[in-house]
Amino acid sequence: MSMLGKLKEFKDMRDKAKVLQDMLSGESATGTKDGVAITVDGTFMITGVAIDDSLLAVDKKDKLQKAIKEAHKDAMGTLQRTLATKMKDMPGMPSL
Repeated sequence: MSMLGKLKEFKDMRDKAKVLQDMLSGESATGTKDGVAITVDGTFMITGVAIDDSLLAVDKKDKLQKAIKEAHKDAMGTLQRTLATKMKDMPGMPSL
């Protein structure tokens, strides 16, 4: 393959990556568990946390910690399934 062919291939890959990045940034998912809600965006950053006031007591610390982990796991799973479906429907993207 010529140098120009490789450059075109690189540009095409970069363009696809930009489209994918734009698609991902517009997605989000929220996971909930026992009074905790965590929202993550398409780049897997936590963008929101809501905690029921009843979980803020010292004697509820263990329950709160477990609920945070489970809510995060729920949000990530939902987001990963959503993104996999969207990527599968994009032309030129490898299937997952």
